[in-house]
Amino acid sequence: MSTITGSCLCEGVEFECENNFTQFHLCHCTQCQKITGSAHASNLFISSEKIKCLKGESLIKRYDVPNRSISSAFCKECGSLVPYLSSSGKTFIVPAGYLDGTPNLEAQDNIFYDEKAQWYDKAIHAKKFSKFPE
Repeated sequence: MSTITGSCLCEGVEFECENNFTQFHLCHCTQCQKITGSAHASNLFISSEKIKCLKGESLIKRYDVPNRSISSAFCKECGSLVPYLSSSGKTFIVPAGYLDGTPNLEAQDNIFYDEKAQWYDKAIHAKKFSKFPE
């Protein structure tokens, strides 16, 4: 099985795992909008024994939403979302944008779509540029 690595923006936190993710969800719930500051979270799931932190574990800050099974972890230096262990302790949730390569799965679904940002549908059809427009 091939491996894939990931790092945060400042490269202070690095993980490596098998490129053998079991799930890939785009979550549109309001909590994921708040966690990401965007329209949705793009999360991959992998068994906890198939991933390891290579460096920067002391830079990781975790936040667990009170009374919910929703969490977030980020680099204390640059603020980038980083992989974290689920509340069950069996699965790591890996933000897709954290990866330095292409995961074995494409996004499987859009979950909690009824909670999507009101501007989302129009945004996906907005003009596209390869850099800042002039």
